[in-house]
Amino acid sequence: MSTPTVLMGAVAYDPKVVTIWEGFRAWLRGRGLDFDFVLYSHYERQVEDLVAGRIDAAWNSPLAWLRAERLAAANGTAVRALTMRDTDQDLTSIVVVRADSPARQVADLAGMVVAVGAVDSPQATLIPLGHLAAAGVEVDVRRFDVGVGLHGDHIGGERDAARALVAGEVDAACMIDANHLAFVKEGTLPPEGTRIIAQTARYDHCNMTVREPESAGVQLFGTLLLGMSYADPQVRPLLDLEGLTAWKDGRTSGYDLLARAVDATGFFSPDGRVTATDYRP
Repeated sequence: MSTPTVLMGAVAYDPKVVTIWEGFRAWLRGRGLDFDFVLYSHYERQVEDLVAGRIDAAWNSPLAWLRAERLAAANGTAVRALTMRDTDQDLTSIVVVRADSPARQVADLAGMVVAVGAVDSPQATLIPLGHLAAAGVEVDVRRFDVGVGLHGDHIGGERDAARALVAGEVDAACMIDANHLAFVKEGTLPPEGTRIIAQTARYDHCNMTVREPESAGVQLFGTLLLGMSYADPQVRPLLDLEGLTAWKDGRTSGYDLLARAVDATGFFSPDGRVTATDYRP
């Protein structure tokens, strides 16, 4: 007997999202899972629909995971991180200055202008600013609110912050470490033109969030994702687009840094309400 349809939500931060999940849908259906997906314009509605039971799974940003966890607990239910990409684990954010900057250590940034990504970007705003605050360093923040509601998935705000650094409009810029390398490679940042002055502790990024208890269909969904092989010519191009080589079991030990930043800034309340006064997805 076939299992009921598993309906997953994903945020349409880029046109490639359609290509990725249409391809995954065909692959999953070919292995006995009745799977479909719906697209959202921002994470807040996706999270609310997951907790309300309107979808079975949500491909969530780390910020969306935290909100889902809080909303579910407030409703007397629970969510779980089913899977995550191998590339979602053990990431860091950095604070970068120009090579000729007089700043040599993180304390030197006090009073300087620091560029960040969008208000809801974990990697380019919340986590690195939390790192500076924990070090007792007060800075003048210049925010680049690109794609608010997408939780920094598009990297547009990070790129604009990097450009502002090169142009001399700011003293430092925050970004995820992988984007620092990418910005040099693409020419946004000049080779040998920047220095890393601060680096956060490691944290995790996106996960496939599901409600507990899981249905048989959701359990099969997780099993099939974990069984995807990079050697499979049908899914390899899709895995490349999604930025992974393998799905891993989900874990939640890597969200402490973000949770502390969310609490310190009042971004979400403990029961999952959006309480950031300047956030409008």
